[in-house]
Amino acid sequence: MHTPENTASEYLDFSLGEFLDLVASGGPAPGGGSVASVAVALAAGLAGMAARLSSDQLADAPELADRADASRRRVAPLARADAESYGRVLEANRLPRDLDSEIRTERIRDALSGAADALLTNAEIGNEVAGIAARLVEEGNPNLEGDAMTALLLADAGVRAAAVLAEINLSAANVEDDRLRRANRLVEKTAVTVQQATEGSGRG
Repeated sequence: MHTPENTASEYLDFSLGEFLDLVASGGPAPGGGSVASVAVALAAGLAGMAARLSSDQLADAPELADRADASRRRVAPLARADAESYGRVLEANRLPRDLDSEIRTERIRDALSGAADALLTNAEIGNEVAGIAARLVEEGNPNLEGDAMTALLLADAGVRAAAVLAEINLSAANVEDDRLRRANRLVEKTAVTVQQATEGSGRG
């Protein structure tokens, strides 16, 4: 049986079909966080394509494409990071019950907190990608509006999913810090970006 640790390093080398089969399998990973990372990476890929085909409409199209590429390179490995983080959570939960309760609780809390960090990074990158995609929806090549809109909506979904998962992890860890507020602000900011771009495109 594969564990998250020994499959995570291979995610980016899998074919799409293999990855989808792995997601649908009975294993605990890849799960929601990994899928959210892939969604944002796909959004960044679409945004990069739309930017490269918008050079006639936007003087800074090459810069937008470069930013989208950079976001894609940053977020794609988070599929692995999320699975590894979840693996650490599982390991902590498997610690013997007769272990010192404070030590066991601390290890579980640290594992959940680390998983939340990867998810917040995913949400931050998703928000950046949404901003790029929104610009392309509003001002890019009109023939690529649908692709840019798809990128925008995928990025939004990735941000929302990552924020919800981070909230679940932080709640389970009984951790109170500013990360939940940060996650909620990213959701709100991305939602505004989507609304403005949708209204601007005449699809509101």
